[in-house]
Amino acid sequence: MPSASPIVNLSAYKFVPLTDLQDRRHHLKQLTHALNLRGTILLSHEGINLFVAGTRKAADRFLDDLHRDSSLADLIPKESFSDYQPFRRMLVKIRKEIISFGVPEVDPIRATSPKLPARELKRWLDEGRTVHLLDVRNDYEIEVGTFDHAIPAGVDTFREFPQAVRKLPERLKDEPVVMFCTGGIRCEKAGPFMEQAGFRHVYQLDGGILKYFEECGGSHYHGDCFVFDQRVAVNSALQETGFAQCYACQAVVSPEDQKSPHYIPGKSCPRCWQEPDDALASRLKERNRRLQQITQPLPGSLPGMQRHPMNVPDRYDGWKLLDFLCDWRPRTDRGTWHQDIAESRVIPSPRYGRKRRRMVSPEERLPLSPERPVRGGERLEHLQPAPVEPDVRADIVFLYEDADLLILSKPPSLPVHPAGPFRRNTLQAFLNALYHPQRPLPVHPPDADTSGIVLLARRRTAARYLHEQFERQNVSRIVTARVHGHPESDAFECREPVSRNPGPDGFHDIDPHGLPAHTQFRVLRRLDDGTSLLEAVPVTEHPHSIRLHLFRLGFPVVNDPLKHADDPPPVTDDSRNFHIVPPGEPPVCLHIRRLSLTDRSGTCRTFDAPPPPWAE
Repeated sequence: MPSASPIVNLSAYKFVPLTDLQDRRHHLKQLTHALNLRGTILLSHEGINLFVAGTRKAADRFLDDLHRDSSLADLIPKESFSDYQPFRRMLVKIRKEIISFGVPEVDPIRATSPKLPARELKRWLDEGRTVHLLDVRNDYEIEVGTFDHAIPAGVDTFREFPQAVRKLPERLKDEPVVMFCTGGIRCEKAGPFMEQAGFRHVYQLDGGILKYFEECGGSHYHGDCFVFDQRVAVNSALQETGFAQCYACQAVVSPEDQKSPHYIPGKSCPRCWQEPDDALASRLKERNRRLQQITQPLPGSLPGMQRHPMNVPDRYDGWKLLDFLCDWRPRTDRGTWHQDIAESRVIPSPRYGRKRRRMVSPEERLPLSPERPVRGGERLEHLQPAPVEPDVRADIVFLYEDADLLILSKPPSLPVHPAGPFRRNTLQAFLNALYHPQRPLPVHPPDADTSGIVLLARRRTAARYLHEQFERQNVSRIVTARVHGHPESDAFECREPVSRNPGPDGFHDIDPHGLPAHTQFRVLRRLDDGTSLLEAVPVTEHPHSIRLHLFRLGFPVVNDPLKHADDPPPVTDDSRNFHIVPPGEPPVCLHIRRLSLTDRSGTCRTFDAPPPPWAE
């Protein structure tokens, strides 16, 4: 580090029993004020956590004072340098925990996971050892940079980590897992928790990413490291990089995003910038126009080829292509494989080459030879004629979009995901073509026969955030339904549990041992034809729960092909098998009318879909 750098940045923590917290706080406030230090010091009965910055002389005097306390005599800080003071003020606080976790059973003072030195981890990675790297940091930190092939915890705050651990693959419990965070403090609690959850070989990276940078540089690490001060991020040389943080939504803004006209320092960034209503309306109109070009005619009604991916296992490394295909899929005879290779029906994947995610060069897309060696980890594709798919409705209406969200209103008789005979005639396929190379991700999508609002995420981090909002029941949907019969009460509810998995026919059912389900209903109008318009609010989100609850109460949805419906409409064999009413038949009278959520900038948003004719 250059000795001429004027500001020394110290970060350190220690789990140790501390008493007299008020006296310690008073002393540290006076000391840091006298030394003109800035930053944050957290004190707790479980220890100390600090980030402070100042001149070299002030930093040394501060550490000398701390080390005179026998409880903190072995406190070893990590140092980095900057050309300016990265903190605005000095705070000394008393907290219940020096790192918020909320699991009192975890006590790093008594026990922590084994610490793995930075150089030892690098040696493991250099040798290609079988080891899983678990990034316990928040999603917005991981966006800045992380270790190659690391598993993200998928959390917005460290308090969510216990729930994230329950979602990890079961096989990891018997395999080595190395956790890491910025400086190591979060791993002190994450490790013991994972051990209590049954993970048998857990290590924590000693000193975190910053210590790894100090001793090993950026080897096996991609990007920079987020830090909690005005520097925002540092590189492997522990020097400030070009990242910024949005004042409005606190999102991390990369140097590339700072070039966007939507990045206005102190006001907005591409994530929270709000497009003027007229510009948004014009863009959504253009989306609808382009979608009509994609869906007229429907892609599934045209001849095409289906791509079937083939990932070459390592044990086939060096085999001839024809020998690999015959051994891997022996049901297809050797002559057929030879003909498929000659007709270029076996090709390298146009998306990825080997295990490293690189684009395949034009030379690699030329017709292959049966004698060509294959490589372990290589991805191939087998092209086969695609069958003609049943028709679907494609009159989709775009309601809103930004950098994170896409909101649209789908018609009935349109599957969201590929299923059964539907591959190219799906909402997902239409949007993949429209937004290529981006692939919007549906979040809690409705049934194929249900019309109305569909919520999609345009980033994986946004998808995780929205899924967590659904789990916490922070997203509300209002559904309009037309049912047979006139309910006596204007307001009623149903709490019948719904089966965890669909039955052989693909439908869920009422199951006393299933998942808790709760739907609230309100009568809008009782109609002269013996039907009623209802408003349904799903308190819990489960497949088919509204339809099942209404049938259970004696008010089945009009035109519902669900197996319990009293008078299902005539459908074809294909649509019965996959529960899709053909476009020419009367639609299922179930429509998602309204969606309310809080976006990542903290803004509450409500979206309304136009009502279908049967609900007007």
